[in-house]
Amino acid sequence: MAGPVLVFDSGVGGLSVVAALRRRLPGTALAYACDNAMLPYGVREDDWLVRRILAVCEAAVAASACSGLVVACNTASTLALEVLRARLSVPVVGTVPAIKPAAGASRTRHIGLLATSATVARPYTARLIRDFAGDCRVTRLAADPLVGEAERLVMGQAPEVETLRRVLAPLAEWPDLDTLVLGCTHFPLLREPLAEAVPHPVRWVDSGDAIARRAGQVIASPQRRPAPEFGWVTAPTPALARGLAGFGFAETRRLAPT
Repeated sequence: MAGPVLVFDSGVGGLSVVAALRRRLPGTALAYACDNAMLPYGVREDDWLVRRILAVCEAAVAASACSGLVVACNTASTLALEVLRARLSVPVVGTVPAIKPAAGASRTRHIGLLATSATVARPYTARLIRDFAGDCRVTRLAADPLVGEAERLVMGQAPEVETLRRVLAPLAEWPDLDTLVLGCTHFPLLREPLAEAVPHPVRWVDSGDAIARRAGQVIASPQRRPAPEFGWVTAPTPALARGLAGFGFAETRRLAPT
């Protein structure tokens, strides 16, 4: 029997993609893996990260016996996607910021990219903007504190409203910015509190549904529900186990990459 679709992220951000997969592929069994022992990835050296991502994903693919891997992490996708595809025997789906759909949706031709410092600064992001939003003004806004706020939310704590307001405050300088890309998979988990904290109304765009659609296209005959759905984590905690259970992963197991 085919295995589940495995979703990988450095932390809980990939759970926003899990939610999109459950909506688009409701009969598909899922597994989740996160390298929370090394969170956040964005502050680490690229070469080290490639080795670590490969080790964690190889261990998670073996442990879950998955039928395909969704890399629900912008940092991991931009650094290690090709290496993962070369080393793993299952299909691998990556993540990129939703620049193209945002450019298509904007009426004012001024869009924003809310992402981690690493994603904002990467040449890969600049190429996406050049290729898919060449006729738009794209304002990039580093929002690293939102990663921690999303982690807090999943683990049962309310996000700090003042932190959200502080991160989004620069948007007040650009009242014509009408579309905002949530360029980190952590950020859609905060969609409602972000909407309350933004200085003026914007259209929110993320890549979750596109990732889920692509997974359905390239991962053949995954395991069907009902089936045991496990979360695999590198640093188990009771709070994380409860958070994963809220997304359908009733049992959390320790992952030990080599």
